Amino acid sequence: MVITVLALLAIALYLAAAGGLARPLLGGGQPLNKSALGLAGTAVLIHAGILLGIHRGALDLHFFAALSLVACVVSALTLLVNMSRPVAALGVIVFPLTALLLAADSFLAPATQPLVLDWQIKLHVTVALVSFSVLCIAAVLAILLAVQERALRHRQFGSWMRALPPLTLTETLLFQLIGAGFMLLTLTLITGALFVGDLFGQHLIHKTVLSIIAWLIFGTLLYGRWRYGWRGRRAVNLMLIGMGILLLAFFGSKFVLELVLNRAG
Repeated sequence: MVITVLALLAIALYLAAAGGLARPLLGGGQPLNKSALGLAGTAVLIHAGILLGIHRGALDLHFFAALSLVACVVSALTLLVNMSRPVAALGVIVFPLTALLLAADSFLAPATQPLVLDWQIKLHVTVALVSFSVLCIAAVLAILLAVQERALRHRQFGSWMRALPPLTLTETLLFQLIGAGFMLLTLTLITGALFVGDLFGQHLIHKTVLSIIAWLIFGTLLYGRWRYGWRGRRAVNLMLIGMGILLLAFFGSKFVLELVLNRAG
């Protein structure tokens, strides 16, 4: 009962935060960024407490639990990004999605038993989780960048456009996040190679191959940015392709194994 109440409260706070951040984007009203981010920060803390409560303080990597955990980390990182580079539109997208995934884990997902993991695997999973979360935020920024560029090309200067950060700021932050995510993804692959013993027996070979493909795409994008100044549509497309492959690596197999085949993922 307590978990249910806390989940409903966190969901309401996430949605209220998104509404406060969306106010200047939609109607041109006064920004409520500080109050909205405060609400979101409270929601993240409650969300983290719920994850500890539902999953008994363990690292639960089943499908819905993992999605909720990633959403919580992405929301926390969104708050950190907004502390240094105000990008309110990030929260408008991230917080409602987090509320949805929290609701799915709290009210729809079947009860699961967290797997017993060695500290080496926990380290590998934690690095992978943070890497995926950072690149998720980069993917959202890539979408915002594409929307901004399209609006500028078509001379659409609505109130929502004026509320977004300058295009150069969005692009700079995008590549900073891609660089950080790429380094963390590299560390994820290294720790996986060191600590994971049986790729085939643990259903990890496809995840590894897809993760390497995504790593190559992000590496190519960063090299192209450094060497040739890649930007705009090419950068957005490569970012989203790489993120799509990484999403399949992290959650595509879990969906098939757990929800279609009813096997442990």
